[in-house]
Amino acid sequence: MNQARIKSPSTSASANRRARAGKRKAPAAFTLIEVLLVLVILVILGSLATNVFIGTQDKANINAAKAQIGLISEPMNRYRMDMNKYPSKLDDLWEEPSDSSLADRYAGPYVEKLKQDPWGNEYQYLAEGKKNSGKFDFWSSGPDGQSGTDDDIGNWEN
Repeated sequence: MNQARIKSPSTSASANRRARAGKRKAPAAFTLIEVLLVLVILVILGSLATNVFIGTQDKANINAAKAQIGLISEPMNRYRMDMNKYPSKLDDLWEEPSDSSLADRYAGPYVEKLKQDPWGNEYQYLAEGKKNSGKFDFWSSGPDGQSGTDDDIGNWEN
């Protein structure tokens, strides 16, 4: 007589537990080497991005100065049409003359008081231009803040 053995559910469950206990998985975590490698990659990417953004800020400041300088031509020409000359100083564009004969022709203010250039320096102005003969010179001293150097940005540039 063959008697079939029937496995009880409790017997097979304990066998499964014993089989799993021998094959325990390591906890999911990063090794120190992996973490350091990721940090090195992030530092390299950060240094590259910093160099790109520094150059971008310099270009943006130069472009802002060029734009502001380009905007001054129209108010200067309107002043010249009304007063028959360019202003002797920039303040004449927004301040009414005290002389009554000039005040009658003054149709300003031609522009709001000018702000500083992108580097925090005052814009420079010459009514009788040295670089624009017969016109005016208007410029920013540029990043170095010194007038007369190669980095000056003015209305004489193309």
